[in-house]
Amino acid sequence: MKKALISLIAVVALAGLGYWQFAGTAKTAPDVVFTSLTGQQISTQDLRGKVVLVKFWATSCVTCIQQMPDTVQAYEDMSPKGYDVIAVAMQYDPPNYVKNYSDTRKLPFTVAIDSQGKIAKAFGDVQLTPTAFLIDKQGHIIKRYLGNYDKVAFRSTVEKALAG
Repeated sequence: MKKALISLIAVVALAGLGYWQFAGTAKTAPDVVFTSLTGQQISTQDLRGKVVLVKFWATSCVTCIQQMPDTVQAYEDMSPKGYDVIAVAMQYDPPNYVKNYSDTRKLPFTVAIDSQGKIAKAFGDVQLTPTAFLIDKQGHIIKRYLGNYDKVAFRSTVEKALAG
């Protein structure tokens, strides 16, 4: 019985991935303000004209940490073309851990802390990490990623958005 329940949960979760990684009618990104570790404030309005990955992560999230080198590489490769990343640390992540990780890894993009959970709530009540949203130049969410993703397909999607 327990095995059947676990299998059912796995099937439902996998079926749900199609929903989470959507590419259909683009929804406008919520109007929020990110506060970087340096205190800089950036609104979603400020990001118009760029293709932006808003990535919710945590220093305690193994998959998030495994993905970070690829996130850095994609940023370094595509930022000259108008690609940007905002890495949003979850509310429960201790700010000193986030700052230490960001500093020691020399993260080249904006790192923000969602200290009150308002940004996660605005993006559909994000609770699982990593969850990322790819936003086009007009401010529409064109893709949502939950967990691991296909890096080649991701870069292709970003390149198409940059060309658009």
